Amino acid sequence: MLFMVKKNMDDLNATEGGLLDSHGKLKIYRGKPEPLGAIVRNGGVNFAIFSKHSTSCSLVLFKAGEDKPFDEIHLSPCYNRTGDIWHVYVNGLGVGIRYGYRMDRHPDNDMKLHRFNNYVILIDPYAKALTGGNQWNILYKRKGDARDPKATNIRRSLVIDSSFDWGDDKPLNIPLNESIIYELHVRGFTCHNTSGVEYPGTFAGLIEKIPYLQDLGVTAVELLPINEFEEMDTDRINPVTGEKLTNYWGYQPISFFAPKASYAANGFHGNQVREFKEMVKAMHRAGIEVILDVVFNHTSEGNELGPTLCYRGIDNSVYYIIDGDSGSYHNYSGCGNTVNCNHPVVRNMILDCLRYWVMEMHVDGFRFDLASILGRGRDGSVLSNPPVLERIAADPVLANTKLIAEAWDAAGLYQVGHFPDEWKRWAEWNGKFRDDVRRFIKSDLGVIPALAKRLAGSPDLYLKAGREPFHSINFITCHDGFTLADLVSYNEKHNEQNGEGNIDGDNNNLSWNCGCEGYTDEPEINAIRSRQIKNFAVILMLSNGVPMILAGDEMGRSQRGNNNAYCQDNDISWIDWQLLEKHRDLHRFFKLIIKFRKKHQALKPLTFELNDTNVWPTKWNGIKPGEPDWSNNARTLAIYLCGKKVDNDIYLIANSYWETVKFRLPKPLNGKKWYRFIDTQLEPFKEITDIYKEEPLKSPLSYTAGARSTVVLITK
Repeated sequence: MLFMVKKNMDDLNATEGGLLDSHGKLKIYRGKPEPLGAIVRNGGVNFAIFSKHSTSCSLVLFKAGEDKPFDEIHLSPCYNRTGDIWHVYVNGLGVGIRYGYRMDRHPDNDMKLHRFNNYVILIDPYAKALTGGNQWNILYKRKGDARDPKATNIRRSLVIDSSFDWGDDKPLNIPLNESIIYELHVRGFTCHNTSGVEYPGTFAGLIEKIPYLQDLGVTAVELLPINEFEEMDTDRINPVTGEKLTNYWGYQPISFFAPKASYAANGFHGNQVREFKEMVKAMHRAGIEVILDVVFNHTSEGNELGPTLCYRGIDNSVYYIIDGDSGSYHNYSGCGNTVNCNHPVVRNMILDCLRYWVMEMHVDGFRFDLASILGRGRDGSVLSNPPVLERIAADPVLANTKLIAEAWDAAGLYQVGHFPDEWKRWAEWNGKFRDDVRRFIKSDLGVIPALAKRLAGSPDLYLKAGREPFHSINFITCHDGFTLADLVSYNEKHNEQNGEGNIDGDNNNLSWNCGCEGYTDEPEINAIRSRQIKNFAVILMLSNGVPMILAGDEMGRSQRGNNNAYCQDNDISWIDWQLLEKHRDLHRFFKLIIKFRKKHQALKPLTFELNDTNVWPTKWNGIKPGEPDWSNNARTLAIYLCGKKVDNDIYLIANSYWETVKFRLPKPLNGKKWYRFIDTQLEPFKEITDIYKEEPLKSPLSYTAGARSTVVLITK
């Protein structure tokens, strides 16, 4: 909305005098080069944007609901440019103004590096909200939109009102070793018609499910990308249903600062910013932290054939890693381009973005997608001390923020256990934990030594680097791959509905279908599958490190064998809340084992315990106390966790043999006795007891573990 206000220029170079725009309504001043973005102050808006290689820049202004701009202000390279920052202050503008930039270069003597296109109205990289896109999977159009086809961008940056009543909201700062992370998709969590929420698929819908999250016992939600992305950037069709596929997961970012409009119940006029804040505030009130999955490694602009939306048209050779001779994009992300993260300007943008989400939006942490790309230099080489990782780790605003790296990229760089972290700030998704535990549960040979390391917090990966068990984010499943239910129901992936001939997705799932591929109503097979899921849950929750659960695993959600459901915006990906009733025993099991983990400090050490026999008596055991079997044929392991006289001792028995195995038990310390908390071989609702209602053993000297089962005992 355009409106006139009293001119009060104060600190905005008023002494320089203002020039009227071409319509004689707005008064234009030089403005300031910092901060970047669009900042409302003193009756107007200061605009500032970086571009080193452009020779011309125009600010294009729009009113709400109008396709054509009401003004275009051509910035003077002499008057409106400081160094590589273009800037202007426009008196008479305020909240609600839509805007964008046109940039060009004349002469362009190196077109293979630069991709300026004066037809395109570019998104501001620092925009806090975008217009359009407020309806999921509906192509945003404007009235009379018949511009040149080269004008690929139809979104506009929006000047927002950032005010919000946070009340007494403050960071929860839950220690990482005390955390239990729950990974979910904002849309998929409540979009199913069984969710029972008023605003399905939105931040508001997620608020309605907070009581469920509290009851489950998780301490943090890790949200798949919630910043603006383009879900309609694929032309593939589901060959089974004929429906158009989408970029459902959201790993195609358009704007790093702006929350996605279609994730808001009312995504018009910047309301998505307010609704996101309301969601964070409600989560904090419930004692739950919010961690964002951020994708700084690539953008939705793709390769040389992709659209120009923002970064490419602003300064292609700065924002992306490109070949200096051909101008082609280095593709370490597998998505067509790679962001030039360690260029000084780009790393400033990344830091500014992270700070914004922490200071203005109150988020508690970040999971960095393909984080190893952040360790690549401006030529794509792997750096030993990447500047952007150092700056993030050392930034004082982010000092208490959780930093979690997906420590690999799509070009084969795998850094689990040695992700650059001399600052001891970065935790990692532990892919080796996932793989080793899967191999054990499916009864592979030669796994026991690796299993012991994963149970102990992966000291082989983190102790030698001077890091701690909580630097390991332990997971069995995540959004990428099989769900727990599918892990025990399929030997092979079944991605036919993705429209890629089933060639997409990982072929090495380390899964076992328990005797039948896919759905079956055979009771014996389903009983084994249920037991295997619970075995996974036991090892996940009793391992040192930080457990992460995939949303829906606690109620047996299946993706029907699809291990790469990135494009499935349907009941393959959505949570069917009827599963809570169908798998009540599984849901109860997860709730109780989460509660058990929270209760016992021995499961959440802050440091690695060294070989102190006075603290950890007979820590590793086999079928006999103190005699673990590390041989290639072994399929059993037991571990004694000492409560150090302030807590119960815990004894975990893991048996992946297909036969029962009798274990001799070590004598409990301090004259106490063993009580059973878990035996997954027992029938549903008896396989786990309520907390404080553990059952005494009939035989204090031994315990027979059933085929493919786990047992948890405690002392009392």
